[in-house]
Amino acid sequence: MLSVLIWLPILSAIVIGFWPSNPNQAGRIRLVSLTVAGIVLLWNLFILLKFDISNPGMQFQEYVPWNDTLGLSYQLGVDGLSILMLVLNSLLTWIAIYSSSTQTERPRLFYSMILLVSGGVAGAFLAENLLLFFLFYELELIPFYLLISIWGGEKRAYAGIKFLIYTAVSSAFILATFLGMVWLTGATSFAFDAISTQTLSATMQLVLLAGIILGFGIKIPLVPFHTWLPDAYVEASAPIAILLGGVLAKLGTYGLLRFGLGMFPQAWTVVAPTLAIWGAVSAIYGAVIAIAQKDIKRMVAYSSIGHMGYVLLASAASTSLALVGAVSQMFSHGIILAILFHLVGVIEAKVGTRELDKLNGLMSPIRGLPLISALLVLSGMASAGIPGLTGFIAEFIVFQGSFSVFPLPTLLCVASSGLTAVYFVILLNRTCFGKLDNNLAYYPRVLWSEKTPALILAVLIIFLGVQPTWLVRWSEPTTTAMIAAIPPVEKTVNSQVALK
Repeated sequence: MLSVLIWLPILSAIVIGFWPSNPNQAGRIRLVSLTVAGIVLLWNLFILLKFDISNPGMQFQEYVPWNDTLGLSYQLGVDGLSILMLVLNSLLTWIAIYSSSTQTERPRLFYSMILLVSGGVAGAFLAENLLLFFLFYELELIPFYLLISIWGGEKRAYAGIKFLIYTAVSSAFILATFLGMVWLTGATSFAFDAISTQTLSATMQLVLLAGIILGFGIKIPLVPFHTWLPDAYVEASAPIAILLGGVLAKLGTYGLLRFGLGMFPQAWTVVAPTLAIWGAVSAIYGAVIAIAQKDIKRMVAYSSIGHMGYVLLASAASTSLALVGAVSQMFSHGIILAILFHLVGVIEAKVGTRELDKLNGLMSPIRGLPLISALLVLSGMASAGIPGLTGFIAEFIVFQGSFSVFPLPTLLCVASSGLTAVYFVILLNRTCFGKLDNNLAYYPRVLWSEKTPALILAVLIIFLGVQPTWLVRWSEPTTTAMIAAIPPVEKTVNSQVALK
């Protein structure tokens, strides 16, 4: 069942990329890619319905021996930590393809790269072997580089190279750590269940954990490893920005939980206070820098840094409620960021600018973009954590679960949430309200095909805000099982005591 999520998009990408057809038939190639993405999404939803919520372990497992000499096996499984991430990946892949222009240049390469990214990300979320995870983790690197550097904005080459360098450094840290885990523990395989780090010394556990944190911290990204993010997000086209912020960043937070917290539970308690402070700093920094932006796409990009800080705080707290909040925040942030990038892309296409100083009055029901503006208001409210929307419930669970362990970092993140409201009020006030310029405000009509992705995401944001059980129920048994092996953070005195 799980292999379909990986190999259907990958094999389809190969067929689309090499199919001997007219390269100018962008509409037909887009339709084929959209059909493949739709099938993957429906299959993902089928797996979600068959998923046993009461089972905290891996489900639908697949195992095929591959290379015993390397300790590499084709081993897949899904649990409460990954099931929502798989749904998010397939949903946003479909959204990205649907929202792409039918006039896209070099369509075969464009859509095949998107499908390769989808298959690679799904493989990383499903892998139960460290080396297999790394192979899928690397699979999305070149496709994303091409998607940014070929179909991006004016500075796309610079943004693509910067993304490539940072991601390569991230991969180097992760691979070195994975190799160290196997060699130092004496494991005969890279399989998750074959590796036990408890036999390692306190110092060595902390060194390996540092490699995990640095590698995935760059991917998230956390301050100060974030400098690739604004360039990549802003220069990428709107559909690719959706995948970068909505899917790629989640590989970083997923990796921290799966390999940092999951494989170094005792060492995690030692670094947890530092991680909590780091998360709070990232949250405050992202919000403050977002306030200063004049480009609405760059503002949304910086907001992502702040919201990923909440996930790091919850991961550091390592309470049952906090970890449920971390997974919920990952999913909520993905769909909220996706609708924001899509709406910004529509505004830029219709108005011709993303500059706050040049945008006003888009809420006008006659000559403006009223529905797009209304959806932008809804999305800003969701990102700011307004009750009744999915952003609120995810942030509330994170703060509620983290406060008892790290009160000060939690309060700083709460303050960051308030700053989020500030910069979205600035964005909405200058963009949606005010008076339209009578000479310039003759915007093209927004087609239903351009509205549909935002409407789908808006319905999901409202539904999960009103019915949060559908968001939190999937991960609770798995996260509860994860924290069973973790010493309470508040009882940690120093590294030696914690690791003995």
